[in-house]
Amino acid sequence: MKIALLGYGKMGKIIEKIAISRKHEIVLTVGVDNLHDLTTENLQKADAVIEFSTPAAVIDNIKHCFTANVPVVVGTTGWYDQLHEIKQQCEQGDNTLLYGSNFSVGVNVFFHVNRILAKMMNNYPYYDVQVEEIHHMQKLDAPSGTAITIAEGIIENLDSKSEWVNVLTTDDKDDDGQAAGNQLLIESMRIDSVPGTHTVIYDSEVDTIEFKHTAHNRNGFALGAVLAAEWVHNKKGFYSVEAMFDFNG
Repeated sequence: MKIALLGYGKMGKIIEKIAISRKHEIVLTVGVDNLHDLTTENLQKADAVIEFSTPAAVIDNIKHCFTANVPVVVGTTGWYDQLHEIKQQCEQGDNTLLYGSNFSVGVNVFFHVNRILAKMMNNYPYYDVQVEEIHHMQKLDAPSGTAITIAEGIIENLDSKSEWVNVLTTDDKDDDGQAAGNQLLIESMRIDSVPGTHTVIYDSEVDTIEFKHTAHNRNGFALGAVLAAEWVHNKKGFYSVEAMFDFNG
């Protein structure tokens, strides 16, 4: 399969290596230094596009892919307030898009079990719940897209929580914000050289239940993005990453 990469930072380079190891061909890479290469003609050389750029660039990149009529896998977050509009454009143009906050197989297993666990915990209202996420210092956005997906999975299945709030802690900043009873606290910590750790904590007076996913490196995220490009190839429509995982089958 021929793949184009939009966003050629650390993640883009890892995706490139994994795609080549899986016998794919990289026909286009676009980063900040060669934006002029992002043309319809160049995109049409690819069977699929993997987009890992920035929230400021992602919408334009998606629209370029729609114009070229090439399936696009979007790993960039921070644009979901425009999700409905992009879905309409995708479907009206008979295009293909698959998006997700995290394409790692392990994380998507975590998402699925997290929703089941939240539904189970409805029977035990004396437990309170919060989410903790730890990332490297270069990740300035908080909470992470993965943490938001985890929080949304809890809110959708746990009657006692209706919205999430975020607290950010770094080496030079410690926010001791509090959450109201109906609010799900997401505590975001920024520590050097941590690819990503996410923990769901159910706490009561008698014990604590912790459910955790720890990434050892970025390779799992990158492999998942390549698997997503393989999955979306020759498909039409608008998909979330859950569509490529059949946990109920």
